[in-house]
Amino acid sequence: MFEDIFRHKKAIAAKLEAYGFRRIGGVFKYDRDILNGEFHLEIILGKHPVPETRVTENATGEEYVLYRTDAVGSYVGAVRAAVTAVLGEIADQCCETALFTARQSAELMAYVRENYGDELEFLWEKFPDCAVWRRRDSRKWYAVLLTVSRRKLGLPSDDRAEILDLRCDPELLQQRIDNRFYFPGWHMNKKHWYTIILDGSVPLERICRHIDESYLLAI
Repeated sequence: MFEDIFRHKKAIAAKLEAYGFRRIGGVFKYDRDILNGEFHLEIILGKHPVPETRVTENATGEEYVLYRTDAVGSYVGAVRAAVTAVLGEIADQCCETALFTARQSAELMAYVRENYGDELEFLWEKFPDCAVWRRRDSRKWYAVLLTVSRRKLGLPSDDRAEILDLRCDPELLQQRIDNRFYFPGWHMNKKHWYTIILDGSVPLERICRHIDESYLLAI
């Protein structure tokens, strides 16, 4: 429900601590009263890109969950608005804009820059989390970096992931795709493209070799 607030945002540890977050067991935790002390809001950031929230009624100590549903009404709307306001403040004060935040995405940007002198090109204003690398001579794409829901790749999760689309020789493509590490090309011609999730499941060095292979095919 609060995904849009933190889309393309990367939390900065020092800023979180300055805001009042406490680092506990590998995550950052923060709590405060909202709505004139009627409710207590707890926020956990670190396990997922979007913070986990928990709202408790101070008078009863019971958790209030309706704000995370589609329930309507002035009461639940006020709680939802208060939570949204706090999360928005945290996004503004503790985060920086980062279209691609996965470690492998950053490493691949550095690899392509060093070996081919290319930078990502953002061709679609409506899709800022989708960019391409293309050869300077042929102007053909050799890689596409974007963010999608894992479920769109056939995986049982709605978590968003950064993925890389690459070219492949059609004769090798079917041997490579295993729907575990290599997937049919997302939003691309599946006879010539495949997809890798940039979560460390495929080693960086291997992905770099795949980029080299895709670069040679983009002629």
